[in-house]
Amino acid sequence: MYAKGMTTRDISSHLEEIYDINASHTLISKITDKIIPLTQEWQSRPLEHVYPIIFLDAIHYKVRTDGKVINKAAYIILGINLSGNKEILGIWVGENESAKYWLSVLTDLKNRGVKDILIAAMDGLTGFKDAIKAIFPYTETQRCIVHQIRNSIKYIPYKDKKEFCKDLKLVYTSPNEECALFELDNLESRWGDKYAISIASWRNNWEDLSTFFKYPGEIRRIIYTTNAIESYNRQFI
Repeated sequence: MYAKGMTTRDISSHLEEIYDINASHTLISKITDKIIPLTQEWQSRPLEHVYPIIFLDAIHYKVRTDGKVINKAAYIILGINLSGNKEILGIWVGENESAKYWLSVLTDLKNRGVKDILIAAMDGLTGFKDAIKAIFPYTETQRCIVHQIRNSIKYIPYKDKKEFCKDLKLVYTSPNEECALFELDNLESRWGDKYAISIASWRNNWEDLSTFFKYPGEIRRIIYTTNAIESYNRQFI
């Protein structure tokens, strides 16, 4: 309740009204004050030197501050460590999502001991790749295929959407990059006159969309989408 913007007095009244619990606003304040050092300790803890895969995403909230409702973004990084276990590397709260703020987040990872990241799965935020390369220059980036599909079919009318998606699926489910490019050529031959912008978005971002073709199916299924971190984020909504 405190995180959602309720005051300590509001929380005290709410607990008494709903649960018949008498907790003064002073007690609520003492409780929240004890949590803050624990969260700061967790946020600054040392990390492993290498993470094979990380996922980057942000959740956007409306937060009440000083009597005003403002937009905030919680920047979240989920890592898969060398043992194959998932780990939330940190949660950083800032203004609306931007590549500049992500740069400071990635710098914090490096300061906490991360020396290398093999693959970073992300959405298509402008400048995202540059931010990653600035801190971890050898990291490969993979843009979320699911986000790319949604963006590329957004303006295709219903009457063509099913057939377009059927042809598009042949691109991102191809066994290798060579076959994928062949299917992309076929897609453009059939639909290029009508939906050139949708197809151009695949060609323009191909370098970051095609990274997963380098890897076997087990790894492809992990990195081709950012669903792993999005499912985690849904717990906060």
